[in-house]
Amino acid sequence: MSQQKASHEALRAMLKKANEKLAVATKDLEAGFFGDAASRAYYAAFHAVTAVLAERNLAFSSHAKTLGAFNREFVKTKIFPPDTFRKLQRLFEDRHTGDYDWSRSIDQKTAVDDIAQAEWILNACTRHLENITNTSLSDNT
Repeated sequence: MSQQKASHEALRAMLKKANEKLAVATKDLEAGFFGDAASRAYYAAFHAVTAVLAERNLAFSSHAKTLGAFNREFVKTKIFPPDTFRKLQRLFEDRHTGDYDWSRSIDQKTAVDDIAQAEWILNACTRHLENITNTSLSDNT
């Protein structure tokens, strides 16, 4: 775990990366690459929650620790709705299936749902960060 608080520029960069992953997920979906779409959707959400944790000086060395900390710090404390962690868990599981499980595949409906959930998480994280920092964190380039 790291204790370095993220600057507004770092938060913007993290959210920009999350938005890029979401855009790639949409392109993968359109191309019929449903497993890759699910994987990119997960990473969009992952980068968004990483930014939220970074604003509190928290960073972790694994995805499981990052998701667990987000649940502990932001979901269980009711800063984010209770179903947020379930959405993250599903995205994590679908990413694993899409990237590593050769015996199963992600279908179109799952990929569409994953992208919608990732977009919801990204938007919720962006709103949260903008509210607590009183700063626009949108990428203006």
